[in-house]
Amino acid sequence: MSLPARYFLVSLPTSISSSSDRDGAFNALRAAVESGDQAAVYPFAIPELKVGTLDALVQQADELGKLDTACEGVVSRIGDGLRSILDGDQDKIGQQKAVNDKPVDQYLRTFAWNKIKYRADKPLPELAAGLQKELVNIDNDFKSKFGHYTQVKTALTALLKKRTGNLSTKSLTSVVDPAALVQSSEYLETHLVAVPNPSTRDFLKSYETIAPMVVPRSSVSLASDDEYTLYTVTTFKKYSQAFISKCRDKRWTYRDYDHVEGGTEEEQREVDRISRDERKVWGEVLRLARAGWGDSVMIWMHVFTLRVFVETVLRYGLPLDYVCAIIKTTAKQAPKVKQALDARYAYLGGQAFGRDKKGRIVKDEAGMASDLASTGHGGGDYSAYVCYEFGIE
Repeated sequence: MSLPARYFLVSLPTSISSSSDRDGAFNALRAAVESGDQAAVYPFAIPELKVGTLDALVQQADELGKLDTACEGVVSRIGDGLRSILDGDQDKIGQQKAVNDKPVDQYLRTFAWNKIKYRADKPLPELAAGLQKELVNIDNDFKSKFGHYTQVKTALTALLKKRTGNLSTKSLTSVVDPAALVQSSEYLETHLVAVPNPSTRDFLKSYETIAPMVVPRSSVSLASDDEYTLYTVTTFKKYSQAFISKCRDKRWTYRDYDHVEGGTEEEQREVDRISRDERKVWGEVLRLARAGWGDSVMIWMHVFTLRVFVETVLRYGLPLDYVCAIIKTTAKQAPKVKQALDARYAYLGGQAFGRDKKGRIVKDEAGMASDLASTGHGGGDYSAYVCYEFGIE
């Protein structure tokens, strides 16, 4: 089984290379992190977006951070739904996870901004609002359909349990012969009691005396399984509740049952109907989950694109001379990749990063806090360069 992939979306100024152009900067980045099979680096295209004012960019950076978290939540929620729908079968789940009919990794490596759906000449807040609206619709549609599927599946499970459980819980329609019951009597009533098998001797010795007016020798064994034996007991109706109460005290399971003509056939028809509904809704929710998962990943990557652009402007300023790349690695190798990036590009953080006596990269927490406060950025794991780490499962 392959290790789960982790990705870094990185933006760096072209000044990291001596040529100060994008090709040179990309090659420099690749040389910094590609070591053996540690990672692979691919270009990540950012469209020419509207910059806007500094205040608007700072506010947008905060809003996009929240939208990023929302995207991750929807992708995870639909992924959990797929696992439930497909009973945890990883091969089948993997077959459903595609974005624009591409495997996830291929989509990320060849990402292109959807210019038709999200026009790059629109203001950033308008683009973000459109992405958020689309995400909310996907989430609501999936939750509604998955909730319906869960209800139908629960109803089917309950019906099947009635047919396959033990005698204390299962349906008695196909178990009880109506001839064993006293029916249409003004004074007498037949009760059904499921007794744990270890307690049958005690039941047969005591059932006649646990309550008044129990008909002597009225108990008949109707059926038994590995856990319970089902008995009939006849009492006078006036004392039925007293008998039922004593059964519960003894931890014998009283089974409330009314014979209905044709009940067995009706139960089967109900099972068949719910089974058909379950199969139909299962197909509908699977198709919706497949489409919703792919669309939410696509939205997430467009939100990441906006985040990288906004953070690049705030971090490196104008004019925009930068290179963006996506780095693929594994969960195990991710810390080493981040360490390699920090070691190579810590100088971009100015006074926020330095080196200790052993040459290791360290953060100047006080200086960093001051810089963050002055630019409107607070909290989080600050990096000397624009970098977002994520995984898609």
